[in-house]
Amino acid sequence: MIPQQFEYSAPKTLDEALGLLAEGAKPLAGGMSLIPMMKLRLANPEHLVDLGRIKDLSYIREQGGELHIGATTTHHEVESSPLVRGKCPLLAETASHIGDVQVRNMGTIGGSVAHADPSADYPAALQALEAKIVLRGLSNATGAKSERTVSAEEFFVDTFTTALEPGEIVREVIVPIDGDGTGTNYQKVLQPASGFAIVGIAVRVRKSGDKVTMTRIGVTGLSNRAFRAKEAEKALEGRSGTPAEIQAVAALVGQGVDANSDLHASADYRLHLAAVYAAKALATALGRIA
Repeated sequence: MIPQQFEYSAPKTLDEALGLLAEGAKPLAGGMSLIPMMKLRLANPEHLVDLGRIKDLSYIREQGGELHIGATTTHHEVESSPLVRGKCPLLAETASHIGDVQVRNMGTIGGSVAHADPSADYPAALQALEAKIVLRGLSNATGAKSERTVSAEEFFVDTFTTALEPGEIVREVIVPIDGDGTGTNYQKVLQPASGFAIVGIAVRVRKSGDKVTMTRIGVTGLSNRAFRAKEAEKALEGRSGTPAEIQAVAALVGQGVDANSDLHASADYRLHLAAVYAAKALATALGRIA
């Protein structure tokens, strides 16, 4: 199906792009979600602003004990970056699970985050990492620039709904660099046709001696948005992480969740998968602690 007609702009600076967005245009990053929606007439923007030529939005750098990743950095760049692999392996591992080779070469971290698909991979990892998302905007009324930083937990509000305000874009994603004693893992049950997660579990865990001192569990695909399984996190902290403890903690991941049900998986089956794959992710993450 051919999309309706639209105006297309490809600015070379962020300020130029923000000016167009303040007038009501819609941003285009990798286009892996927006273009199919336009073909199906599920989205009908009158004006697209291509962010792909803005050099200031594509980068991976280390600064102040954190990794700063520009919005138009592709999934492949995140997956293959020696810096991300060495300093934040959970994010690189998660990126490697996204879609297929073509999607990873074109899709961007900022576009994926802004789209906020409830079955996307990044939202689970970013919440487990306690990442921050930097938003940049420009007021159409006053012309004043704005920039604010929100936590990943606050950013993902609901299905395809984020904390982005009109005229704002994701400028960068900031993730912490963990020291020794931390292990991570991402486990996913994928829908073969789309590559999205039926259930995805991202785990970040830290031990001191034989005790778990910190646990973060991000979950995607299970509910209307990605979320932190906080009761399960608290249940593992202070314990040693034995197989029996892992199973008990994993069973809490879906507790109280209104699980999705569709043609791919019923709510009960998703809850079962969440417990099974949370146990796998926890065991793998603990096993990776040096």
